[in-house]
Amino acid sequence: MRRPALAVLGLTTALPLALTLAACSSTSSGSSVSAPKPKHSASQDPDAGLATGAQLKKALAPASFFAKGFALEPSGSQDTGDTFTEQSSAPASAKPDCEKLDGTGWIDATGVSGVSFAQNDYVSKDTSEEIAQEIDAYRGTTAATVLKDLQDVVSACTAYTDSQTHTKVKVTGTATSGLGEEAYTVTLTDSGWQNGTTLIAARTGKNVISVMSTAGHDNGAATAKKLTEQILASMKNTA
Repeated sequence: MRRPALAVLGLTTALPLALTLAACSSTSSGSSVSAPKPKHSASQDPDAGLATGAQLKKALAPASFFAKGFALEPSGSQDTGDTFTEQSSAPASAKPDCEKLDGTGWIDATGVSGVSFAQNDYVSKDTSEEIAQEIDAYRGTTAATVLKDLQDVVSACTAYTDSQTHTKVKVTGTATSGLGEEAYTVTLTDSGWQNGTTLIAARTGKNVISVMSTAGHDNGAATAKKLTEQILASMKNTA
């Protein structure tokens, strides 16, 4: 339990029946004395049943999943270990930071953070193609909210300017069936890029899997879907 148990209210020992009845009656001054309050149960851990970062890390696709030439990017490998963090949500904004979609931690564009996560990314030394994967765990029904917020972000970010190439990035999104309990796919295309980018967010229970791919000649779509399916299968075996 991360949260301490509530303090016990009232008396710590049982009262004789006669004294208990007397306590409920009016005193000579006209005031009354309340009976002892029952003991409160401990607060339920809001993170109970959620996977830790260490557990989520085991569900990420292994190095053997990635094609020859792809290598793990050490700086992009992170997780929350065996601890949980506070879940936070940024104030709703009509103008989200659209450029966050063009990054390995793109799910942050929703402004909602989970209580645990694990992520890493692989880069091809030959083509500079990149494939990233992340799993975030959320309390309550927040995971479903993240999928809805992602659609709102895409609606507000139909296009933005790439700060590096200074060209316009077109953003499209669509609900995707067959991946987890619900999924949403985002495609980024830009005439200044060699290839587009595919982002997929898929919910399974209280977890959201988010992947990014620029691999292949289809804006990374096939690889992104295959990676999502791989992680979803692994999640079934995550404690």
